[in-house]
Amino acid sequence: MELRSQTFIPTTKETPKGAEAVSHALSLRAGLLHMVSAGIYTYLPLGYKVLRNIEEIVRGRMEQTGAQELFMPALQPLELWQKTGRDKDLEEVMLHVQDRKGRKLCLGPTHEELITEIASKYISSYKQLPVTLYQIQTKYRDEMRPRFGLVRGCEFMMKDAYSFDADESGLNASYEKMLDAYQKIFTECGLEYVVSEADPGAMGGNVSHEFMVPAEIGEDMLYACAGCGLYAREAGQCEHCGQALSESRMIEIGHVFKLGTKYSVPLQATFLDQHGKRNPLVMGCYGIGVSRLLSAIIETNHDEKGIIWPARVSPYRAVIVVLNQEFIPQARRLAERIETGGGSVLIDDRNESAGVKFRDAQLLGIPRILVMGRTFADRKEIEVESRADGERSAMSPDAAAEHV
Repeated sequence: MELRSQTFIPTTKETPKGAEAVSHALSLRAGLLHMVSAGIYTYLPLGYKVLRNIEEIVRGRMEQTGAQELFMPALQPLELWQKTGRDKDLEEVMLHVQDRKGRKLCLGPTHEELITEIASKYISSYKQLPVTLYQIQTKYRDEMRPRFGLVRGCEFMMKDAYSFDADESGLNASYEKMLDAYQKIFTECGLEYVVSEADPGAMGGNVSHEFMVPAEIGEDMLYACAGCGLYAREAGQCEHCGQALSESRMIEIGHVFKLGTKYSVPLQATFLDQHGKRNPLVMGCYGIGVSRLLSAIIETNHDEKGIIWPARVSPYRAVIVVLNQEFIPQARRLAERIETGGGSVLIDDRNESAGVKFRDAQLLGIPRILVMGRTFADRKEIEVESRADGERSAMSPDAAAEHV
């Protein structure tokens, strides 16, 4: 359990200047983030808790696919990018560095080149395939127009996975595993998402799919059918029911690609097959904007009072609002009972008015708000409120702990 009086959660009543989106404003107001400069943020303790919960969901589903986690450096030799020609493709967003010896480096906007170079050194036989490696790491891009908080930043967290197979059928199997894992990840994060075929763009390959969340601040566009709910990439009429399609803005939260041999050929990542023939590794890559998910979740899970966290990503399972300092020992005991069943609890023990405590509890968006006030003084009952739907009920401490 954590006491609010001893926890660094710098909430504010007013919307900070420069906040362009609801998720951006609420992230700053709820003390999740501190804006260092445009597109660059510090994750404050509450925001970092949410980020770690998202990472836990992602890691769990990656491990179920058999993917293995590694961690690559942010600094990469520019010569790797020159071999694939992507030093020119991504020139506008790539941040360049030169060390004291004159070596040309870049801060990685992504890691396809580096992971392929690693595979070229350690994968030599079909007996080692298939292999999928992934990381959760910071990426850097010199964005021309950083906006909407974490939605488009210069520094962001990404989960990037890379599959290596012997042939196209192996790639197809790896790709399907990832498509399934992504659907489970986004569902656990409390998001209603759309999967759509997409242009591979500078990443390369011949097949890719985007996972997107409908949101007003989205920079991608799909066309939605009000009749049957289907989405299309182009305007016109619905192929299913014939109704006119309307524009729907989307935030991209994940993107998967069948890369084929785009990187393995120029970087000479090959293996010997069962006949002793040398072939290029067949690759796929799979990205999730981990930090962007934090903003996407808030953007699609909020009301006029503040954030409404889905249970799996919430920084706390419950907040206990104590309206009489004499009740703090009972609040601690209640928190202990709840934490025995899993999940942490925040106790608002501050010497503040009931209005301030209620306003902050709503703003922070913790799924259950437990109030120890007049009802507790009169009948030893806890007032339990569900943040998502506002339902309230009075319960004994035991029942409240069980409920949470």
